[in-house]
Order: sequence, then C-alpha cells, then structure tokens
Amino acid sequence: MTQSSLNLLICNDDGIFAKGIRVLANTLAQAGHQVTVVCPDQERSATGHGLTLHQPIRAKMIDGIFDEKVTAYACSGTPSDCVKLALSVNEVLKTRPDFVLSGINHGQNLGTDVLYSGTVSAAMEGTIEGITSIAVSLANYTATEFQPAADFIVKFLTLLVENPISRTTLFNINIPALPSEEIAGVLITRQGLRRYHEQFQHRLDPRGKSYYWLAGEVIEDIEQVPHPHLPEHTLTDVQGIKDKYITIMPLQYDLTDVQMINELTDHPLITSKK
Repeated sequence: MTQSSLNLLICNDDGIFAKGIRVLANTLAQAGHQVTVVCPDQERSATGHGLTLHQPIRAKMIDGIFDEKVTAYACSGTPSDCVKLALSVNEVLKTRPDFVLSGINHGQNLGTDVLYSGTVSAAMEGTIEGITSIAVSLANYTATEFQPAADFIVKFLTLLVENPISRTTLFNINIPALPSEEIAGVLITRQGLRRYHEQFQHRLDPRGKSYYWLAGEVIEDIEQVPHPHLPEHTLTDVQGIKDKYITIMPLQYDLTDVQMINELTDHPLITSKK
C-alpha cells in the first residue's frame, strides 16, 4: 500500500449535502486517493449505531456535488447502514477500502458524545470489519471552515501508511476551529465525560396532537475523570480541546468493564455450582 494509491470509503451523519464531507472527499481525491462516498441522503445526526431493519435501503449515485474524481452515493439509511452497504455490495464499492473515514462532522464528538454519534458509529462499522477507521469532527457548531481539518487528515493518513499501527482501531479525531497557528499541537487523549440537561419541549402539531422535541444542552464538561488503566496525566479529549489541541482518541467496540470483572471474581454475588 502506497500513500498515493489509497482506496478510501467516506461516510458522515450530516448528510450528502454537508460541506464537511464535501471538503474532506474533494481534498483526499485531489491528493491522489481513490474516494468513494456513501452517506445518508439527509441529516441523521445522533442516530448512534442504529440500523434500518423494517424498510428498504436505497442508494442512488450522485453527480455534481463532489469533485469529478469522487464516486458518490446517497443512501436512505443510517450512517451505519451506509458503511455496511458499501462494504457488502460490490456494485457500490468493488474493492475493500484501506481506510474508512467518517466526517468531517459539523460539531465536536467528545466524551460520552461517542455513544450517540452517527459519525463515530459509521467509522466503528469499518473497525468491526477489520479496517482501521477515522471519525473526524470540527469542534465548533458555528464554524464553517473545514479545509484545515481536511488537510490534517491528509497528513494523518500519510503518517499511518508510513508508520503502520499494530492492530485495527478507530481514531476519533476532534479538531479545534482555529487558525493553524493557534492550534497548540496534536494530543493522544482518553475519553472524557459530558453531562447534558435533557429538556423535552411539549408542542402541538397543526392537528392539535401532542408531541415532544428533545432540546438538550451541555451543562458540564468534566475534563479529568479517573481511569483505572491509564496514567493520571493522560488528558481527556474534553480537556485537550479546551487547551486548543487536536485530540486523537483510539476507540474500540469491546465495552467490557475489565476492572469490574476482576472485582466480581470473588464477589458474594457470584455463585458457582460444582
């Protein structure tokens, strides 16, 4: 595998018309990579790892949105559906990709956001299939300058090829919405914690029927929480972004609580029959 010939699959959860995915796909194609986009036909943020099981999934080739070197499909499913479809249907993606990328998301995916994020879940689908994957987010909901983030991903892929990692993982990357000269550097981080105030607004539709609209907002970013397996000085992604770093957090799909397994080994709750 050479840096100039990477086969890349790109998805997102902001939808086919989002500026972030267009900038990322076009930048990677212009860097000489073979790029296929398969992403939702509309915004599907915060869908987590949801799959479409009770209705058909449709994929339509799209022209005129991306660089002419990019092959693009709009899919009626979730972000996870998009990656599953691309990796399973030869008519969409004929060759297994070297990397799966998801983003550039419009807004950060920090701390517990990763549990709900369609961006992260799409990338996780690649990891489940044994493909190192990257979820990338611009850590600001109002900023619209995605080019510095896309340029960083080009460099990051080059470094991954030149310095292969030992096993498949998911890199969750958050990039400050700052000029390059104001970014403090690049940091490997662990997962932080974000708490939300969940507010369901009660409304009435035009027919007078009641419904609710979730309008949660962040009330607390907990920058440092204890971790049983990492040194205390390992910063969280929440703290790293606050300190103006590009944060890179390796994620895995194995959610096993290793510490609790060890604690429960001889716990009275656990009984065994001989």
